[in-house]
Formats: sequence, structure tokens, C-alpha cells
Amino acid sequence: MDAIEERMLWMYEKMIEIREYEETMAKVYLEGKLPPAIQKGLAFDIGGGPVPGEMHLAAGQEPVAVGVCAHLRPEDTVVGTHRPHHFAIAKGVPLDPMTAEMFGKDTGLGRGKGGHMHLFDPAHKFSCSGIIGASLPPACGAALAAKKRGRDWVAVSFFGEGASNQGSFHESLNLAALWRLPVIFVCEDNKYAISVEKTESTAVAWNADRAAGYGMPGVRVDRNDAMAVFEAAGAAIERARRGEGPSLLEVKTDRYLGHFQGDPETYRPKGEVDELRRRDPIPALGAQLRKRGLIDDGGDAALRARIGARIAQAFEYGRTSPYPKPEDALLHVFQQ
Repeated sequence: MDAIEERMLWMYEKMIEIREYEETMAKVYLEGKLPPAIQKGLAFDIGGGPVPGEMHLAAGQEPVAVGVCAHLRPEDTVVGTHRPHHFAIAKGVPLDPMTAEMFGKDTGLGRGKGGHMHLFDPAHKFSCSGIIGASLPPACGAALAAKKRGRDWVAVSFFGEGASNQGSFHESLNLAALWRLPVIFVCEDNKYAISVEKTESTAVAWNADRAAGYGMPGVRVDRNDAMAVFEAAGAAIERARRGEGPSLLEVKTDRYLGHFQGDPETYRPKGEVDELRRRDPIPALGAQLRKRGLIDDGGDAALRARIGARIAQAFEYGRTSPYPKPEDALLHVFQQ
């Protein structure tokens, strides 16, 4: 087995893990939010159940995360979005504390204070934010730090196509190009900025074309395919490690679920998700592995069983961990 085949197996495993995690969270998140609230004549109770607050899931967008992170080292930095779980899992953030954070528990990454949109794991150099376009400036900062220290580390900023119309996008690309920072900007184009189609919000068909305005390569991957992302990301990351500056990568991906859980999705054409699911990237990569003789039905079943056990353990850990004490609200806050 060569290095690429090892990476293919890793990507396949991580894509299954991400999908299983997101589908499990989709079920757990709805506990206490729907049937009782409706019976009482109330609206969707966003604060109800064991996982309060908003929830943005990434089922269908797995190729973007694994295709990029397959090239990264522990020293490299990843900054994600408000839809962050696939990036976190692909970067190696442990499932137990990540899940506990979403349950608001003291054992979470942020001791239950951040929730799912604010996952911070310095040990694995991962962070994210609920603010649109907020991933780009911190990635530039991490890349600048690596450059000043003389290391060949890279930083990756993931963001959605809606964020490309924010000032932070243009400012970050300009600065990264000017200072030749080792940063890769990765745009997830899932067609919708919440409920607004890209064609109604963005003047260009591909944001990758905007890279030319900042003197950096712009690469577009027009299909939701892990190997296509892997190849494009590999070239951009190696370029950054050589000190040749930033790149902009845009991937056409698919969001199977709503912008948030509870989203009625009335903006989507009927049957759109069913059509997207027929092009599911996980079976597509699995077929390539079978063709190469790297996995068979028995190996696939064993792999899925191991993944299922890991995820079940993480959700059990999240459910059973203790909540923070009320007085802990005063910890880790700025005091003058």
C-alpha cells in the first residue's frame, strides 16, 4: 500500500465518522424540542433538550474537510466556520470533549461555555467561530506566526461561499498575498448562504476567479469528490510550505440538511436533496477503494462498527458528564 492509498483509507474512515456523527447529532439535538413543544402549542424550542442552542450540521460536505486535512501535520492550523464538526474531526479534535462541549458540560473543550459554534482545541490547533467570514483573519495570523518563526507550517481557513462577500475575505486575501503568507483559503460552495442562492448574492460564478485580483492561484473543484479535493489541496499546501504564498481553493459541495436544525428549507426546490444524495461522495470513495483491493464488505462492516462505537462513547460521555457549577461562570473571563 502506497502513501496515497493510506490517505484514501484515512479519508474514507473520516468521512464515515463525520457522517455518522452528524446524523447522530441530528437525532439527539431534536430531543425535547419538537413533539412536546408542538403539543403544548409552542414553537420550536431551541433551548430545550440536552443540546441547547443552534445546530449547523455538515452531512454531505465531508470531502472538503478530509481532502484538505489529509495533507496537514499536527503543527498546522485549521480555522473553521459556524458549521465546524467535519473540520474538527478531520483535524483530530477528540470526540469526547468536543461532544461534551455541545452538551454544555464541564468536560467540554471550553468547559461548556462555547457550544458547537465555538470549539477551541489548542492541542490540535483548531478553532472556529459563529461569525461569518471570521475564519480568514486568524488563519492569516497563524500563517504569519509560522513564517516569522521560520517554520514550514501552514494555516487553513475554511469558509462558505456567502463569506466571500464579506470585507474580511478581501482584506485577508490582500494581506496574505502582500506578505506571501503560508495560508490556504478554502471556500465551501454549498450553493446557499443560509437561504439565499449564490446566483442571487455573488457577481461571479466561481469565487476562485477572485484570486487573480490578489495575485494568487485560484483553483476550483467543481464536484463533491474527496480525491479531487485531495489533489487540489495537496498542490496548494505544498506551495505554501515552499514559501510561495497563499492559494484560494473553491469546492462545489452539497449540504444535505438545513442551514440549521429546524430549518423548514422552503427555499429549496422539491427533490433537490434526494438528487444530491444520489451522488453521495462516501460510496463513491468506497468504490475506488474496492477497485484497488483496499477494502471489502467485511472490512467495511468492521470499520463502521468501530466508528459507531467511538461515536456512541462520545455521546454517552457528553450526556453523563457534569454541568459546570454556577460560580464557574465567573472563571476565564476578562476582569480589569
